[in-house]
Amino acid sequence: MPSPTTLLLVRHGRTPTTGIILPGRAPGLSLAPVGRGDAEAAAARIARLGRVTAVYASPLERAQETAAPIAREHGLSVLTEPDLSDLNIGGWTGMKIDDARRRSEWVAIQQYPATFRFPGGESFPEMQARMSEALARLAGRHPGEIVVAVSHADPIKAAVAAARGQTLEQFQRIFVSPGSITVLSFEADRPRVLAVNTLDGELEGLVPR
Repeated sequence: MPSPTTLLLVRHGRTPTTGIILPGRAPGLSLAPVGRGDAEAAAARIARLGRVTAVYASPLERAQETAAPIAREHGLSVLTEPDLSDLNIGGWTGMKIDDARRRSEWVAIQQYPATFRFPGGESFPEMQARMSEALARLAGRHPGEIVVAVSHADPIKAAVAAARGQTLEQFQRIFVSPGSITVLSFEADRPRVLAVNTLDGELEGLVPR
């Protein structure tokens, strides 16, 4: 059997709007100083593996900025993968989270996401499908290697739910912190979830030898 491919899914670091605004795919949102610290901490943890062969990132600035120190540690360039991008929330882009919670649609988003499409944007099933397909594509491109993919909270949560065989209704029960590392292993096109939302500690024990 070929060695499994390990994907390290990194959520971008904190921005000035984290926990306040729903940024979606709005351009121009960079990491806050604390978010740059998140990125450097993730880079330092991954560097200890010493075996990363590729670093991919969403095209959004906050993901690219998080990926940069990770790639630098391994002498790599950041490769942009559009399907790692954040959920397209259409008309909700830039909405305050407190305002979003007051809307009647919030219950569907939290409890029945498979039924909801953002006006002018994506549905949750579409987001989950493109994210899962992107990760499978990266795994197929790098058999037996360790690859980093820097993305966003909802796509990572949806990918974890899919890998676990959970329904999309359950993905909102998964929490993914800024700067955290989630580890998936792909073997014979079948993903396994090795760790979710890790913020400290060694990664070596999570990566199949």
